[in-house]
Amino acid sequence: MVSMTVDLAGARLPNPLMTASGCAANGRELHRFFDVADLGAFVTKSVMLGARSGRGTPRMAETPSGMLNSIGLQGPGIDAFVDDDLAWLASVGARSLVSIAGSDSEEFAEVARRLRDSSSFGSVAGVEVNISCPNVANRGLVFACDPGSSSAVVSLVRSQLPAEVPIFAKLSPDVTDLVTIASACLEAGADGLTMVNTLLGMSIDIDTMRPHLGGVTGGLSGPAIRPVAVRAIWQVRSAMLTGRLPVAPIIGVGGVRTGHDALELVAAGASAVQVGTSTFNDPTAPVRVLRELEQLLEDKGIVAFTDVVGAAHPS
Repeated sequence: MVSMTVDLAGARLPNPLMTASGCAANGRELHRFFDVADLGAFVTKSVMLGARSGRGTPRMAETPSGMLNSIGLQGPGIDAFVDDDLAWLASVGARSLVSIAGSDSEEFAEVARRLRDSSSFGSVAGVEVNISCPNVANRGLVFACDPGSSSAVVSLVRSQLPAEVPIFAKLSPDVTDLVTIASACLEAGADGLTMVNTLLGMSIDIDTMRPHLGGVTGGLSGPAIRPVAVRAIWQVRSAMLTGRLPVAPIIGVGGVRTGHDALELVAAGASAVQVGTSTFNDPTAPVRVLRELEQLLEDKGIVAFTDVVGAAHPS
């Protein structure tokens, strides 16, 4: 039997499979199909300080190998989230990786503080800092496009959370130098990285000659972006292996549908894997991918999942 346990900057998880933020709400919907406590961690939809209605409709558009979404961080706000969603996840024994967002660095910090002070904080395995959502009204507000802005957010969030609770900065591949952004986040106190968020995209309805999405642009996800995710993980892991970055865990996300897909991200350097868009047509995808990955490793004679993290890099 393959050991699937992982240690992500001190967060010990029974396996490396997670949901991806925003693709499975906050757990109840998926719990009808499988026990969400079976996952290494459940990643919540990004929560902000106050309630948000998000962007205008339509919010989704199919693409040849994935989808565009333009939700715009719709949500109940941190206080309602901790009282309802986080408390429910704790009640079923799920380990939560809570995704937080903010319109400025101070809002990120306030969301982190309220999360820390909540009665269900003990169920939080870590915090994912979403500095890279493409669905904001002002593209200039994507913190992950600038190392200084990324550093400011991560530093303030770090100051609000106990040292034993790891934080993971979620990065965008839509930047010129991903290693520089990763370096800024790790130096500011991030314990690990999540890569990659969706890519900014757009589609046009040629019958109406108008953009498909109410928000005009949206985040591209699904199989189309998996090679981008593999490349990003490889680049950052290479920088760690050559001493240009401190070694830290990477959570891989982007177009994973099968165990084969997951293993590709792991071989590039990911210590855990999130499944996102695939859950829209197969709600069991996260646990199915876990089973497929475990079987693949067993077939290869691997005794521990951690033995294949970064295996594609030169030894």
